[in-house]
Amino acid sequence: MTQTDLPVVSTLPAARPLPATGTAVLTGSREPRPRAADALSGGRETLPAARDSHSAGRETLCAEGDSLRDIVDCHHLGATLEWLDNHPPHVIADELARMDALSAGMAFRLLDKDRALDVFEELEPVDQQQILTGLRDQSFRELVEEMDPDDRARMLREAPAKVAKKVLAGLSPHERRMTAILLGYPEGSVGFYMTPEVVALPRNLPVAQALQMVRTEGGNAETVYTLPVIDAGRRLIGIVELRELVLSSPDAMIADLVESEPAFMRATDSAEKAARLMQGANLINLPVVDSEDRLVGLLTIDDAIEVIEAADSEDMARQAGTAPWEGHYMAATVFQLARYRALWLMLLLLAAIFTVSVTDMFAATLEQAAHLALFIPLIIGAGGNAGAQAATSCVRALAVGEVRVSDLLKVVWRECRVGLVLGAMLAAAGLVIGGIFVGAKIGAVVGITLVLICGWAATIGGTMPLLAKKLRIDPAVISAPMVTTLVDATGLIIYFTTAKLVLGI
Repeated sequence: MTQTDLPVVSTLPAARPLPATGTAVLTGSREPRPRAADALSGGRETLPAARDSHSAGRETLCAEGDSLRDIVDCHHLGATLEWLDNHPPHVIADELARMDALSAGMAFRLLDKDRALDVFEELEPVDQQQILTGLRDQSFRELVEEMDPDDRARMLREAPAKVAKKVLAGLSPHERRMTAILLGYPEGSVGFYMTPEVVALPRNLPVAQALQMVRTEGGNAETVYTLPVIDAGRRLIGIVELRELVLSSPDAMIADLVESEPAFMRATDSAEKAARLMQGANLINLPVVDSEDRLVGLLTIDDAIEVIEAADSEDMARQAGTAPWEGHYMAATVFQLARYRALWLMLLLLAAIFTVSVTDMFAATLEQAAHLALFIPLIIGAGGNAGAQAATSCVRALAVGEVRVSDLLKVVWRECRVGLVLGAMLAAAGLVIGGIFVGAKIGAVVGITLVLICGWAATIGGTMPLLAKKLRIDPAVISAPMVTTLVDATGLIIYFTTAKLVLGI
């Protein structure tokens, strides 16, 4: 959305009950319900109940399809309602993300209010904005008001400033205050992803009163499975699990059940770091505190999974030599996908010029032993693949905390040995292939080169991500294509130098 007043798609009429009489309805519709059922027709005249055999057959095919988009495009209301009723929110959200704005809006408006909220919170922020463009102001406000504050803050962070301002103005004072707090944290921080709606228990409370407090305040909290325990100054003392309260004596004190020294993060810490901590420690929720150790919220497992998924998706995109994008792959246009990949391809093309220069440098060597040219693809392919494997392994190890920058020398020694072992295995095959096709001497050159280039490539591939981390550069930027391009050029130098020494040319 780019307009201040949240544009309304004219083909999506406001939600209203289906009229009981006096209106033709779509074939296959069931009992009227308070949904915008007529929205599926896109605001056009609804189809009459009497259909010819061709239309009836087309609807049958639509009803039997698995794709929500196909059913919506057929304007078959009954099949659409049945599909929505028979699939969970996360599946519906995935289908909506694959659809264009108009079709997604029509299908979304057929959901009941509570179910619509569950589906909406499963969508990515970019897809949420697409849905909101098709809602009238009242529906817009109701949907955003019912969202969890952390989900709402992430959506508004992606929205244009004018839209975010209008949304905040339409919220209730309580929801506006919580959302504004989350928006005040840096993007990518724990505070930006946490939920401030927490049931916090005083330490000097008996279990019976604590359970009553959970019943009273738990309806407004995002989770009650992990209950932080605080002192009079709201400083975090520890946590207690709901299971412990339920199984303990009503007269027991919270202070006797509390798990002291729990894992926690500060609101300004990295969200990915917090999510990785939860993953490694098998935590459902993680307390979040401010600089003075006062409780400000919880990072829940569903948000932690989203953080890890986003970080892994970004790393995978960069390792593949492309820029990460937001939104669903199937909803992206061909031009958008090409635009994300073009920059990296241009950079790699420029880097490949070095490979051409190396080949030109050894043109005289090639003239004296033309058979060497036959094995250039084999040599640079093996080296590039070995380097890409090492780079990918080290980037992943860095991401999950298995390797630190201080382990640089250990990684270099380990990857060098791995590369030499792999090179020796490939060299055995290279000697046989070279000997069969062009003779023993060329086979020896190929075998020796494979050992050297695999050792070199694995060392470079394992070292570059750690050096990037030390220089505060995202290790994923040291992508596999970049390592491959570098190894191609240096591998040719190793190949031709070995050939000159072995063949004496």
